[in-house]
Formats: sequence, structure tokens, C-alpha cells
Amino acid sequence: MSVKSTGQMSFIDALLPGGLAGSARLDRLNELVKWYRLEKLLKGLGSDGPGAPGYQPVVMFKALLLQSLYGLSDAELEEAIVDRLSFRRFVGLGLQDEVPDHTTFCRFRNRLIEEGLLEKLFAQFQKQMDGAGVIVKRGTMLDATVIEAASARPPEGRVGKDPDAAFVRHRGKGGSSYGYKAHVGVDEGSGIIRTVITTPANVTDTTPADGLVSGDERAVWADGAYHTHAREKALKDRGIKPRLTRRANKHHPVLPPRLQLYNRLIARRRAAVETTFATLKRRMGLTVIRYVGLKKAAAQVLLAAMAFNLRRWAVLTT
Repeated sequence: MSVKSTGQMSFIDALLPGGLAGSARLDRLNELVKWYRLEKLLKGLGSDGPGAPGYQPVVMFKALLLQSLYGLSDAELEEAIVDRLSFRRFVGLGLQDEVPDHTTFCRFRNRLIEEGLLEKLFAQFQKQMDGAGVIVKRGTMLDATVIEAASARPPEGRVGKDPDAAFVRHRGKGGSSYGYKAHVGVDEGSGIIRTVITTPANVTDTTPADGLVSGDERAVWADGAYHTHAREKALKDRGIKPRLTRRANKHHPVLPPRLQLYNRLIARRRAAVETTFATLKRRMGLTVIRYVGLKKAAAQVLLAAMAFNLRRWAVLTT
């Protein structure tokens, strides 16, 4: 297997002042990560097969992180790396290096999915952030958000071009969404996404909730959709405080003042999780699932979570 040698600084690169050769923000992101540890996980993905040499896997992976940071399609990612010196600098391509085309990015992402490497890369990021002391572990805030599928909506009750996407109706708002749901566990205090699970949009918030608990946090904060007596007991048995909003029911249609106050206190603490989704959707462009199928949808969300955490890491250590 041959791999293209990239990132060697040319004479022209050396003459470029820092302000032109790359933005301080991306340089900061680059400095935070021990990329050699990620390279070990990516070993063996440097070639698409016989013929021309492939690109270094870490170059390709960094490019996918940039794609998630800026909400770019594969074609837009190719164009951005061609045009922007800061992008070239971040991924490790010099001015003389050829930029991978959009189909190469697509094939590389598919290989990451096939090899199950995205989960391992996410875990390595978590390990590095934990080692850097940015994960607080005071508590985990649970929440979920629906992300529309790019595929055309089929009539409700029919299977569309994306067989894994699903409809979900908006309670109290009217209308529906068609696509997937990103479920996250966010570290209280740092805002780092510690856990993420992607499902079709019609999966209820409570279904994957137990998989979002890391186990080393002191409390779990969530709204009423996550409350069950079984979950509350299970968390207590693990030494974790269950801060789950209580809901009225047919036996108790009106909550007593004590529980109403309890719910308000929980809502105030877990409100910070909304910032996570605002950043993912408004600033990073995670408003649509670009690819077909649950595996590829989960990969897009997981890459976005890694890019989001890299962004948060830089903010927390500035």
C-alpha cells in the first residue's frame, strides 16, 4: 500500500505570514489533539486499492472534521480546501499538494463506517479530553433533537428512498418531521458531548436513554420524557442522583408544589443542553442528514459531535 506524502512545507508556504497561512482558530484546534494516537487507529486506510497512492488517513479524517465544523457537502469540502489556506494548513496539505476530490471523501467516510472506526475515534477524543481535565463529570444532561433527512418525504405510512428514516409528529406544535433523531448526553459544566446515539426520528427519547449515561457522573439531568421509576432506581443503585422531571398522570393530574419547584430547578440546570443543539444546527449546519441509511446518518452525527467537542475544547482551554 502506498500513501501520498503530504504536508511538507514548501518554500512558498514558509514565506506566507501566519495570518495568511491559516487562521489562529484552526491552528489552536490542531494543537489540542495528539493526532498520532488517532493515526494509530486509522492505520491501514491510506489506500483505495491498487493504482495511484492514497492520501494519509489522518489528512482525510481532519478534512471530515472540517466538513462537520462548517456544515459542508463533500463537493463543498473539496472546493473549500482548494480555496482556503487555513483549511490546507489544518488538514496538513501544502500549496503544492493535490486536494482529494469529493468522491474520495465519500469513499473514506464509508470505509470508516465499514471498519467501525468512528466509535473508536470518538472514544479516543474522549480519552484525550478527559486527560486534559476538561470533562467535569458533575452531571450528564440528556436530550434529543430531530434532524430532517435530505431524501424526499414519502407519503406518511409509505417507505421512501431512505428506508431507515421515519416520521415524528410535533406535540403541541402541529406538523411533523421526517428523518432521524440525535440523542446526546452532555457533560454539565463543560458542555462536552460524552455520548451520542442516532435513531430514526420516531424512536422515543426514553428508549436509548440508559445508553447515554457514562456511569462516572454524579447526577443525570433530564426532562419528563426520561422519567421512569425503574430508571430512577437504577441510577440510585449506581450512586448517581436521578434529577428527572416528574410528570403528572391520571392518578395525580396536578403535581404538588414541592414537585413543581423540583421540576423548575431541574429545568434551570438542564437548560444549558439547548446550547449544544443551537451550536450544532445554527453554527455548524447540522440541519439535514445528507446520506441515506441509519449507519451513514449515525456517522454524520458522530463526526459532528467530534467536531463540536473539538470546538468546545478550544473554548474551555483559551
